[in-house]
Amino acid sequence: MDSRLYLITGARPDLHELVEAAVRGGVDIVQIREKGLPDGELLGVLQELRALTRRLEVPFVVNDRPDLAVLVEADFVHVGQDDLPVEDARRFGVPVGQSTHAAAELDATAADYAGVGPVYETPTKAGRPAAGLDYVRYAAGHARLPWFAIGGIDESNVAEVVAAGAERIAVVRAITDAPDPERAAASLRAALPD
Repeated sequence: MDSRLYLITGARPDLHELVEAAVRGGVDIVQIREKGLPDGELLGVLQELRALTRRLEVPFVVNDRPDLAVLVEADFVHVGQDDLPVEDARRFGVPVGQSTHAAAELDATAADYAGVGPVYETPTKAGRPAAGLDYVRYAAGHARLPWFAIGGIDESNVAEVVAAGAERIAVVRAITDAPDPERAAASLRAALPD
C-alpha cells in the first residue's frame, strides 16, 4: 500500500469540496465513516464519492459495510474490533482494513492494513483511552502489514508520531475541521516520510 495520508470523514454538505481540497494537499486515501444515514441515503453518498475518488485517482474506503463497499466498487472496507470479523468481511471480495488498539490485536489481525491507535484521546472515539506512542513504536517494530497511526493526530503532534516510527497517518478533525483543508493536508503530508 503506497498511501500515506488517510482522510476519514462523514457525509457533509461540502463533502466534494473538502475531499478535492484534501487530495490537492496530499491526502491519498479517503474513507467515509457515516453511522447516521439510512442505507439508501448512505448508498447515494458512497456512489457520489466513489465517482469523485476515481476521478482523483485515490483509493476509496467504506466503513463497516462490506455489502455497500461491493455495491460501489470501493477499494477497501474498514472494520473495527467489534464489527464483522475480517475473515467474514473478506468473503464479500473486497480488501479489508481493521482498527487495532493493542499489540495483541495488531498481531492477530488478518486484515490488509491496520489502524493503530488511538494514539491520543479523541472525541471521535469517546471513552476509548489513548493507546499512546508506545503502541506506535510497537507497530513500527512488529507489524507484518501496512498500518496507519490514528487518533488525535494533527499538526501539533504529527512529528512525534513520525519520530515514534509511523510512516502513515489517518486523520479526521485535523483536516475536516481545518479552515483550509488543503493547507492542513499539505502540512501533515510534509511531516511524513516519502
